[in-house]
Amino acid sequence: MPRPTWKGFLKLSLVSCPVALYPATSTRQRISFNILNRKTGDRTRYLVVDSETGDPVDPEDRVRGYEISKNNYVFVEDEEIDAVKIESTHTIDIDNFVPRKEIDGIYLDAPYYLAPDGKVGEDAFLVIREAMREKQMAGIARIVMSRRERMLLIEPRGKGLLATTLRNANEVRNEAAYFDSIPDMELPDEMLAIAKDIIERKSAHFDPSKFEDRYEQALKELIEAKRAGQSVHIPEAPRPRPTANLMDALRRSLEREPAAPPPRRGRRAAAEANGAARRRGTGKAAARRAS
Repeated sequence: MPRPTWKGFLKLSLVSCPVALYPATSTRQRISFNILNRKTGDRTRYLVVDSETGDPVDPEDRVRGYEISKNNYVFVEDEEIDAVKIESTHTIDIDNFVPRKEIDGIYLDAPYYLAPDGKVGEDAFLVIREAMREKQMAGIARIVMSRRERMLLIEPRGKGLLATTLRNANEVRNEAAYFDSIPDMELPDEMLAIAKDIIERKSAHFDPSKFEDRYEQALKELIEAKRAGQSVHIPEAPRPRPTANLMDALRRSLEREPAAPPPRRGRRAAAEANGAARRRGTGKAAARRAS
């Protein structure tokens, strides 16, 4: 288990319990590269230098500065930043609860697992979790991480809680700048019908385990080939072109997609259908006898 990113208290009104926040995702499996000196094969390192003199600046001589005017800075020491304490530095205080469906996905940032930190207060953690689960509500809270206060979305997940940092409103760009120029036009019914049929044929359930990073795989093959001393030839990937004849492209797309399988009926639906069929058969038999 990774080390917790944050430790403190989860608080709901006057109820509180010690909790720990753990990263819910990892990028360690991704291929990463070091920057080397081509001539020596040695790893390089970056130096912090004075922008005017070009001389290296030792760590003890580095200080944070906030620019208040052109080339005029206020120095702020790390100790002074660490001394800034607000309640959310050590407490996740749930401000309010909202329906989960009201949270626009564009505001979701980084997910974390929120779990009890020790046995003390586990009952309070469970009460908060189950109350949210039964009310089908998500909590909106605040937390200080990486020297800034973040909004936090908290929702039940399994035996614990999922806490997702949220972007602030000023961090989300207005969509109008990108979408306003898209024209409104009436689309032919036949085109929409074919497109919907293609969607139906390609419909599936979300399964992230089936996703394969083909770019990552190609990088691994490149590395293995170079490691084995083999010559490497990378063919250029074909690039799609804008569709010239939309209707023709839709029809050809439909032809290449297999037909959608019939919807699977659950046991209850199948039993009800069989029962209805038997009742229809019984009714027809009774009608024949009556005649």
